[in-house]
Amino acid sequence: MATPLSILDLAPVAKGQSPSQAIAASVALAQTAERTGYQRVWYAEHHNMAAIASSATSVLIAHVAAHTKTIKLGSGGIMLPNHSPLVIAEQFGTLAEIHPGRIELGLGRAPGSDQATTYALRRDPATAENFPTDVVELKGFLKGESRVRGVQAIPGKGTNVPLFILGSSLFGAQLAAALGLPYAFASHFAPTALHQAVEVYRREFKPSDELAAPHVIAALNVFADETTEAAQKALRQAKIQRVGLLYGRGRSLTEAEAEQIVDSGEAVHLEEMVKYSAVGTPDEVKDYLEQFQKHADADELIVAFGHQDTEARLRSVELTAQVMGQTS
Repeated sequence: MATPLSILDLAPVAKGQSPSQAIAASVALAQTAERTGYQRVWYAEHHNMAAIASSATSVLIAHVAAHTKTIKLGSGGIMLPNHSPLVIAEQFGTLAEIHPGRIELGLGRAPGSDQATTYALRRDPATAENFPTDVVELKGFLKGESRVRGVQAIPGKGTNVPLFILGSSLFGAQLAAALGLPYAFASHFAPTALHQAVEVYRREFKPSDELAAPHVIAALNVFADETTEAAQKALRQAKIQRVGLLYGRGRSLTEAEAEQIVDSGEAVHLEEMVKYSAVGTPDEVKDYLEQFQKHADADELIVAFGHQDTEARLRSVELTAQVMGQTS
């Protein structure tokens, strides 16, 4: 049986690209994923990042859904403390009414931004402490069982948009287990607590109307190409771009500066972030994904294709699908 594969898309804005071009590339990626048999494509909410165009996540989902037919689309995730549960229920309820059976809602509690952006979002950092009750309130709006007297999500009520809890620590694992929801672990950039979180989630899981048994989705990076050398080169380019995000916020690093950081070994944190990356030929990627699924004790994998070049990214999507048995 083929390993269920999904895609996490950050709508990356490559050097020299406009957000418009990046969004067009995300449409092409979703169309390729649909044609080659992936389960779903999720988009992540990030703010104040020049290299990521998925900040208005629900708007992007609407656009991609209008240009695809069958593949499931959702958030990976919406950072719920940035929003009221009612607004998110209305947004995703609207999407579900337009595209029934195709919309999913992954939820996280991180800000998805820096401190200044948190202020610009008018977000009180303390609202993250309300994440569990906000998830329950949101779930009530979507089920038509509002916990706020006299208030319904319209659209939203009765759409039962599937919820997923995202996390990179034990907090999300415990919450997903308590609520009986599927759990997605962000091991593509925060791998440290993967094993402990999955163990806690499976041990503490309580069946719910939504889910009878635990379901774990583990994330990792994929760089598939015809040759190992080409894949390794793509990984290095992705590291250089990510160094700019990590070290260059508030100012622009030159490419030479970013290359020096990557090549000098100074970016220890970066290397830890990309710990779980399948890099190489299709067969090498296949071997890595199969081993990682066992390593993570995952029911499903969600992969982030990190190629900076759009054509190379789409080729990586196709090669991975072929070798993992996603295509018919």
